Amino acid sequence: MGAVQLDPRMKTKPAVTLDLTGLSCPAPLLGAKRVLDDLDPGQVLLLVSDCPGTFDDLTAWVNVTDHELLATEKGEGKRTHYFLRKGRSAAIEANVVLDMRGVSCPGPILEAKKLLDGMKAGEILLLISTCPGSPADVRAWAKSTGLELVATRDGARDLHEFFVRKR
Repeated sequence: MGAVQLDPRMKTKPAVTLDLTGLSCPAPLLGAKRVLDDLDPGQVLLLVSDCPGTFDDLTAWVNVTDHELLATEKGEGKRTHYFLRKGRSAAIEANVVLDMRGVSCPGPILEAKKLLDGMKAGEILLLISTCPGSPADVRAWAKSTGLELVATRDGARDLHEFFVRKR
């Protein structure tokens, strides 16, 4: 494992310790996400896992979020300790929220287009959808129309949130 070793001078004490020993991937990643969602920016989570895929999952995940894998440390047995710091990104303020839970694609995009047509340049629409095809559809739609997909968040029960800025 190409892990970063814990620097003994690191003074950051974890705010929460989450031991998911015995659970296989993607459970450690999902657990880390749930806990980090509830922490304040800059706080550290100590995740304990014995799943061999956890390092790769966490590394890939922190590369697409503003969270940081500070260090790893060998634990007892096959356990590894992962020190994750919650990112400091500012919350995105949406000017308009469109909740399309339960509506199949392309419904969410069609309704979002109507709302965006009436919005000013620079304003942000938060589109909420549970349609399984919405992540790919919204990305393609934003790219083809010149809209800016500022951020996306995936939640529980196939809930997808898209922050779309009108240009």
